[in-house]
Amino acid sequence: MIRKLVLLLQIGLVSAGLLLGFSAWKLDSALKQPLNLPQEQLLDVPAGATPTGTFNRLEAEGVLDDAFWLRLYWRFNLDGQPLHSGEYRMTPGLTAQGLIGLWQRGEVVQYSLTLVEGWNFRQVRSALAKHEKIVQTLSGLTDSEVMDKLGHPGVFPEGRFFPDTYRFVRGMTDVEFLKKAYNRLDDVLAQEWSKRAADAPYTDPYQALIMASLVEKETGVPEERGQIAGVFVRRMKIGMLLQTDPTVIYGLGERYNGKLTRAHLKEANPYNTYMVAGLPPTPIAMVGREAIHAALNPVPGSSLYFVARGDGSHIFSDDLDAHNAAVREFQLKRRADYRSSPAPAVKPAQDATPAADVPAPAPVEPSAEPAPDTAAPQSPQ
Repeated sequence: MIRKLVLLLQIGLVSAGLLLGFSAWKLDSALKQPLNLPQEQLLDVPAGATPTGTFNRLEAEGVLDDAFWLRLYWRFNLDGQPLHSGEYRMTPGLTAQGLIGLWQRGEVVQYSLTLVEGWNFRQVRSALAKHEKIVQTLSGLTDSEVMDKLGHPGVFPEGRFFPDTYRFVRGMTDVEFLKKAYNRLDDVLAQEWSKRAADAPYTDPYQALIMASLVEKETGVPEERGQIAGVFVRRMKIGMLLQTDPTVIYGLGERYNGKLTRAHLKEANPYNTYMVAGLPPTPIAMVGREAIHAALNPVPGSSLYFVARGDGSHIFSDDLDAHNAAVREFQLKRRADYRSSPAPAVKPAQDATPAADVPAPAPVEPSAEPAPDTAAPQSPQ
């Protein structure tokens, strides 16, 4: 009897050993198997997906075998490890163990979208709507309704989003994207406001944001931002009209066809700084940190005028006579290669290209009536 029990025990131990050995072999084989992929493929793991369901799906699609053993491995070795939603890049030669490693590290495929300095909100919405990896929820809504969705009812959207390259995973909604850009602008504006010059002429950060948008649209050479801000600030302090073309163009909206006329400069609207004193009521474009910093820390000086040279830079003048001389030299006798901003070193990507330069209105002699072109900063944007 004892011999039988010993024999049964030995058989049981041998069987257990064989079973363990077989299990270890199957598990090792399952982990080391290369995925059956003829070419790179993206694995979409939606929110709420589980390793069990994903392994089963991959087995049903013929991408891998032995899903049972892979589920067993995850249960006993990675229990409690979350499976991050998103897309995972599966390449030929990747093993099942390699795929599990991607899941462990949460190495989801990321996409990017660049919001460009100087863009208006219409361009922002267009870029968002064209991105196929962003979930569209705002189609057909007015700008006001969009701001309601973002949790900022009554806030005018222009200039309230920070231009930057944003990275995200598939499944992000347009609302989530805009919230990120909105909060980023708030953070940057608050940081720069805390470092503003003591004599900065603004009662609140929003006024500085409006000024920064004028600086952004007028600047062709980055190092001139502070000088241009200085001109505008000095004009405001002495009660002089800002007379900057980009505000007029913004006020025209879709009526603007690339040509700014004297009739446009005489139109009465809140954005016509040839007619209305002080800042326009809202920003006219998105602004970067540098433009905000320049608006809050304008370069001291005495210049009240500037005119584009044609290479992106400007001539700054203290009085109207000097300004008109610069106008005659650089505007009335334009070169064939005249530009309001420097020529790009390489052609920019289509989805990251701000509005193209447009011809400036031809300046006139100071004897003409009226003559806002010669008394104003020239803005061919």
